[in-house]
Amino acid sequence: MLSCFAGDRAWLTALALCCCGQNPSVWILNYDIMARFRRRTCIILLLFILFICSIMMALKTLRPDRAGFGDPFGLGLLPELQQRTVHLDNKQNSLNRVQGDTVTHVNNLHSISVNTMKASMPPVNQLEEELSSPNYNFHIFYYSWFGNPQFDGKYIHWNHPLLPHWDPKIANNYPKGRHNPPEDIGANFYPELGSYSSKDPSVIEAHMKQMRAASTGVIVLSWYPPGMADENGEPTDDLVPVILDYAHKYNLKVTFHIEPYKDRDDRSMYHNVKYIIDKYGGHPAFYRHKTSTGRLLPMFYVYDSYVTIPEIWANLLTVSGSQTIRNTPYDALFIALLVEERHKHDIQRSGFDGMYTYFATNGFSYGSSHHNWASLKAFCDSNNLMFIPSVGPGYIDTSIRPWNNHNTRNRVNGKYYETAFSAALLVRPEIISITSFNEWHEGTQIEKAVPKRTGQVVYLDYKPHKPNVYLELTQKWSEKYRKEQEQWLM
Repeated sequence: MLSCFAGDRAWLTALALCCCGQNPSVWILNYDIMARFRRRTCIILLLFILFICSIMMALKTLRPDRAGFGDPFGLGLLPELQQRTVHLDNKQNSLNRVQGDTVTHVNNLHSISVNTMKASMPPVNQLEEELSSPNYNFHIFYYSWFGNPQFDGKYIHWNHPLLPHWDPKIANNYPKGRHNPPEDIGANFYPELGSYSSKDPSVIEAHMKQMRAASTGVIVLSWYPPGMADENGEPTDDLVPVILDYAHKYNLKVTFHIEPYKDRDDRSMYHNVKYIIDKYGGHPAFYRHKTSTGRLLPMFYVYDSYVTIPEIWANLLTVSGSQTIRNTPYDALFIALLVEERHKHDIQRSGFDGMYTYFATNGFSYGSSHHNWASLKAFCDSNNLMFIPSVGPGYIDTSIRPWNNHNTRNRVNGKYYETAFSAALLVRPEIISITSFNEWHEGTQIEKAVPKRTGQVVYLDYKPHKPNVYLELTQKWSEKYRKEQEQWLM
């Protein structure tokens, strides 16, 4: 290329001397300027191409196709889809979420908490001025299963065991045992409130304030029937009245996330829905959703709904079912969990009113993969079902499943979360669910977290941002949703 430039310069010099009588150095100078300009343009173009490639690689981390549905590390976490006959401790399924809390001294807690709440409650108008308005189309999953010695006589869930892989050959390569709070907890992040108890009135108050500041509106409370709990926790139903009271203080609503308790079927579900509505349905914080026909109905999310066959659900959820709840005082909107694509047909046959995706791991399952949401929304629209996509800030559960790093989703300083919100808004859902406020074991929390280093444990944190960054991002997207929804309805 340089020899060509040199030849061109000689030719231009001769032309200048013979034809124009001008100084040849002027022509050479002009050509040198043009040549440098061309080289500079080529360099800039090359740098721009490299920049675009780096952006594409960064976006690749937000949609990890290699961890797609069908991956053995993903499928093994889901009940009835894993390559073994026994559940991982009954709820080590679907990236299972462990829960529990004790009921020790809880009979007195409600009255104590209410009195504390009344004594410390600022004027309602003051709260309304200080906090963002609630968005009742933003539902957030909430867990009241944590305990500590001060309120519960022992640690609950913070001391979560390390769960073994179902393949003994793989399990032998990873540590065993359980965590030792308060310095060593079953989470990769560390909460600003420390290893708290879900019974602590000050903790409940702080949680409600954070969820309200994030402009969410409906708390989806993880729930087991009275006397029941997950394998790592204790019963928590007695705490529901306290949560309802504090939610009402912050103008939030509460609905229920029905967990896969033992022997859950059409009969027990009818009994438990009746129990919830009879006991809590009169509370002003109890959530009811206004349907397109103008009815106000309670809403229940049903976790791991696919474990029960459609025929059983149809007994409860169809008008002609033998245990039908339809057109009774206990009729409600029942939202099923969709994991595999085929589940959408089972959900329709079962008589459910809609579907949600729960998992904060884009690419883990068909339902949690953002690029499938448009087709799922179209299916729901054509079958008169609600589609509720679930967005989350990231995922990491290696503190309790050390072998599961393959399903980690890096938060990318909030970009992963915003990408999920953007994908959800594209399908114009009536409701968006958020996984989660405080599922610390799986690292999906938006609750405030702080940097912490203890001994050999270094916890992840939200730096370079503040502890409340994910509350602020949620509030940002709640406002964006409101504005876009106004355009959808025009």
